[in-house]
Amino acid sequence: MLMIGCHQVKKFYGAQEVLSEVSFDIYDGEKVGLLGGNGAGKSTLFRLLSGTESPDEGSVSLRRGAKVGVLDQIPDYGDDTVEEVLQRVFAGTFAWQERMRELEVQMGISEGNALDRLLREYGEAQERFEHGGGYEISSKIDGVASGLGISAKQRARAFAGLSGGEKTKVSLAALLLSEADLLLLDEPTNHLDMEAASWLEGFIRDSSATIIVISHDRYFLTQTIGKVVELEDGEATVYPWGYTQYREEKEARLLRQFEDYKEQQKVIKQMKEAIKRLIEWGKQGDNPKFFRKAAAMQKSLDRMEKIKRPVLEQASIGLELQIDGRTGDEVLVLEDVQKAYGERTLLNEANALLRYGERAVLIGGNGAGKTTLMRMILGQEQPDAGDLRLGSRVRVGYLAQEEAPPAHKMSVLDYYKEQAAMEEGESRGRLAKFLFYGKDVFKPVAGLSGGEWSRLRLAVLMRQKPNLLMLDEPTNHLDIASREALEEALEEYDGTILAVSHDRFFINRIAQRVWGLEGGKLSVTLGGYDDYRQERSKAEAALESVGAPAVRAAARTESSSERSSRQAAPRLDPAKLEQEIAELEARSAELNQALSDPAHALDSDQLSQWLAEQEELQGQIDHLTEKWLQAQS
Repeated sequence: MLMIGCHQVKKFYGAQEVLSEVSFDIYDGEKVGLLGGNGAGKSTLFRLLSGTESPDEGSVSLRRGAKVGVLDQIPDYGDDTVEEVLQRVFAGTFAWQERMRELEVQMGISEGNALDRLLREYGEAQERFEHGGGYEISSKIDGVASGLGISAKQRARAFAGLSGGEKTKVSLAALLLSEADLLLLDEPTNHLDMEAASWLEGFIRDSSATIIVISHDRYFLTQTIGKVVELEDGEATVYPWGYTQYREEKEARLLRQFEDYKEQQKVIKQMKEAIKRLIEWGKQGDNPKFFRKAAAMQKSLDRMEKIKRPVLEQASIGLELQIDGRTGDEVLVLEDVQKAYGERTLLNEANALLRYGERAVLIGGNGAGKTTLMRMILGQEQPDAGDLRLGSRVRVGYLAQEEAPPAHKMSVLDYYKEQAAMEEGESRGRLAKFLFYGKDVFKPVAGLSGGEWSRLRLAVLMRQKPNLLMLDEPTNHLDIASREALEEALEEYDGTILAVSHDRFFINRIAQRVWGLEGGKLSVTLGGYDDYRQERSKAEAALESVGAPAVRAAARTESSSERSSRQAAPRLDPAKLEQEIAELEARSAELNQALSDPAHALDSDQLSQWLAEQEELQGQIDHLTEKWLQAQS
């Protein structure tokens, strides 16, 4: 069934035509990537699809009754906590629960026909509550919040007190919980770590909703979409394939279009020359017949549908990374490095070696200590113990993760001249390679977008000619073309690279080894992100498979002194242990019943206490069960 139909859509802002005759259809359940360069009109089209704006010409039709969810601007939730924001999604269902409570009170003081009427109404309210998934609300919220990395502590905080990135993540969670028929997601993986992005990919694949995404995350697009709508020059081209096949088909189409363009240009040239000759012959012989033939040919030429010359290579940054002298073989050495803040350990006896010419990418969750490690390498912080040293003749070029440019009025040109120590003429030429053309160089740095600021800092970094590049989230804010240009430059770079990144496509293309930082431990995996994931999955599977046998093996290999000690211990009474376990299990069953009772669904404090008690009970049951098993042996 058709979910969205766009037909001959045009949209103007003033005299500027943003969309011209855009047409495409999207059907139920399709997962679609809306792609295009900066300024192509993607956000404008999203506003048309969501109904917040109307086309100037053409039509946008949406399936009747379809519920639309949009991830764009962050709403104002007042003083609500994150938990309350997530529960707002189910306000209608909770209203039926509240009605059930009111009816319960009325039924307690009613009888006869009045009671019968209240019972019927209660049954209807209960049916509506169940139909709205009332009994599963808590588990749904827990699943989505956990998947996106929203901790229990964060759920208790006021939404207004969150950072912009945290608010976006919570808004995304609320949107996913809404179970809309159509989801419009603009850069949904922004502010997500790799684990959360991976979870979101699975959610989208499994969802029955129609989902349209705008994203520069190529790994995410590869994992989720099965169709592409590309906006270019105000027009839409539909590719009924996933991201990888779309890239291949687009290149093939461009080559075919270029060949057709060249052939048509030959025909046009021949026709123009023929028209010119006919006119000359008509003048020479004063013969109107030649003029009529020339006019007829000109009319045919005017009616010919011209093939647009394809742009085989989109404008992208011109990176040529060079080094000023090479380093020794060992560029960076970590030996038993330790770093902690209070009781929080970031690095625990970390060991790693980065040799000349190697490319490593450092990954880890938010707060794992990646930035701290980079700061220690730069000498901005010192390790608590161990040895961290740079090799001989190392010249570091550092690209920090900066969301916004500095708040001063210096122009792009003046900033680059000062940072690169270069004259104006040469500076303008260099800036043009980073897509700062004409008047763009006079823009104030404070007013640059995230992508423009990233391009400017890359231009300065290139001028420094470092032999060790340290990059902190280098692809943030860059469009796909600029990301690919950066990757190509890094592949050809002769120096050594250590990057922090959550861009999995970038990691797969650039990394020769992955440094994984988790729980204070630094692991090194040869290859890219997929190799790292594969190794991690193998390790997790091995732990699961050897868990129980390892316990048995440990029991078999215990020392004689341990056996003597165990044998000398007081004899355990199995009957007494069974009674204690039964009492604990009975209390656990009571808690299970209370937790599933809809009457308590809104009492978050009570639910938290019960959950904590249940967790403690389970620990006691496990401990006593282990003792019971020992008593039986």
